[in-house]
Amino acid sequence: MFSNITYNGTLTEQYEQLSKQLGALLDGEKDSIANLSNASALLNYFLENINWVGFYLMRDGELVLGPFQGLPACVRIPVGRGVCGTAVAKQQTIVVEDVHAFPGHIACDAASKSEIVIPLIKDGAVLGVLDIDSPIEARFSDEDKEGLEKFVDMLLKHL
Repeated sequence: MFSNITYNGTLTEQYEQLSKQLGALLDGEKDSIANLSNASALLNYFLENINWVGFYLMRDGELVLGPFQGLPACVRIPVGRGVCGTAVAKQQTIVVEDVHAFPGHIACDAASKSEIVIPLIKDGAVLGVLDIDSPIEARFSDEDKEGLEKFVDMLLKHL
C-alpha cells in the first residue's frame, strides 16, 4: 500500500503529504496500538537521520513505552524527568539540539545527540508523547517541529 512512497516539494509540503497519508492509513481503524504502530513506522520511513521514533503513553501517572521503531528503549519515565517527562509536565513540544546538555536527560541510546518530543494532548488530557531521537546534533528544525505537530494533530483524530 505504501511501498515506494515519494515526497515532493518543500519540507513543509512533504510534511503535509505525510499527514494526509497518515490520515488515509488510519482511516476506519479504532485500535490505538495499531494506529500508533503504523504512525511510528511511517515516520521511521519518512524521516532521515534518526535512530529512534516512537511513543510513550501515560499509564498510572507515568510514561510507559509504547509502539516504536529502533533499539530497545527505557520502559518507564516519570513525569518531569528527561525530555519526554518534561514535555508532559510543560504540555509543549521540546526540541533539544544537544541531549547531553539537557538537565536530567535519560540516555536510552548513547548514539542519540538530539531529540524532539511532542505531547499527545486530546480534550485537555495528555495521552502520551511522540519521541524522536537523532544521532546528529541539532537535527530538528522549526519546519520539523511544525510538521510533526501537524502529524500528531492528525494522529489524535484517530486515537
